[in-house]
Amino acid sequence: MTLLAATATTPPLPIPPLSVILAWLTLAALVWALGYAAACAAAPFGRCRRCDGHGKTITPNGRVRRWCRHCDATGLRLRWGRRLFNYLRRL
Repeated sequence: MTLLAATATTPPLPIPPLSVILAWLTLAALVWALGYAAACAAAPFGRCRRCDGHGKTITPNGRVRRWCRHCDATGLRLRWGRRLFNYLRRL
């Protein structure tokens, strides 16, 4: 049994200069920041991470163990982007 070797090779792709890579990364970061700012303006509250948006911690049998102290039992938290916006607005 003979193995066929590849005879045609493709040339390696050229690596773009560092300035082009940094420009694309900067553009991607700017698009992400604008998208997150729009999300914070449209929905300033997110689910509480501690209680998963329930406002309480629940035991495995379904009873309430205690009310969440991090969100004051609302199940909501203020997003960090909205906190930053509120801080900058007060300056």
